[in-house]
Amino acid sequence: MQPLTEQELHNLAMNIVGKQLEAEGFEFMTVNSELKKNPQFVCLKNKKLHFIIVKGIGYPGDPKDIEFYRTDLNKMRDHALKFEADTFYAPVGLVNAKDYDLPVYLNEAYIVDYDGLIKI
Repeated sequence: MQPLTEQELHNLAMNIVGKQLEAEGFEFMTVNSELKKNPQFVCLKNKKLHFIIVKGIGYPGDPKDIEFYRTDLNKMRDHALKFEADTFYAPVGLVNAKDYDLPVYLNEAYIVDYDGLIKI
C-alpha cells in the first residue's frame, strides 16, 4: 500500500472542490494544481470573478482550523480585491476510512470532511 503524497492529497481535494464548483455553475478561467501556489481556481459565476483556495488536509489536521492559514488567505483576498473578485477558502479533510491513524492510501477508501466554500 502506498500513501498519497502531499501533491496527490492536494489533487484529490481539488477534484472534490472542482466537482462542486462545476455542479454549482462556476465557469473555470484558470486551474492551478501546484502546491502552495494560490489560488487553485479562478472562476466566473454570474459575471463575478472568484478566487478559490483549496487545501487538502490529512487527519489529524482540522480542516475547520482556518486560523492556521489566515495569513495566506488574507494575502490572497487583498490580491483578489484588485480584480474585484471574491475570495473563498475550500478546506477538505481526508482520512483513511478503515483506520484514522493510517494515511490515505492510493486506491483505498477514504472519508471526506468538506462543508463547502468559506468566504474570506
